[in-house]
Amino acid sequence: MRVIESKNFKADRSWGSLQIANMNGVTTSLHWTNTPYKWHTNEGEEVFVVLHGQVKMFYKKDHEEKSVILNNGDIFFASNGTEHVAHPIGEARILVVEIENSI
Repeated sequence: MRVIESKNFKADRSWGSLQIANMNGVTTSLHWTNTPYKWHTNEGEEVFVVLHGQVKMFYKKDHEEKSVILNNGDIFFASNGTEHVAHPIGEARILVVEIENSI
């Protein structure tokens, strides 16, 4: 049992994370970032929850680039095969649920 105050979490590097749980190969991690990630497609599905801050999420649908602004509490679900990239607007803290060892 532990309590994690996500608003106080800061990694030593952008996209650094704290693994919270691994439940039968599905991980839940808290990430801190202030720089964009990279375009990628996860191995499996991903749940991306903005806990603190704002993130502009770019994704491709039908080979067309789209984007959405995610605020505190907003959730982005990347289905299997969804190419996407997160661009924080300032600092952001993000909860990510995905298959273990996914990109």
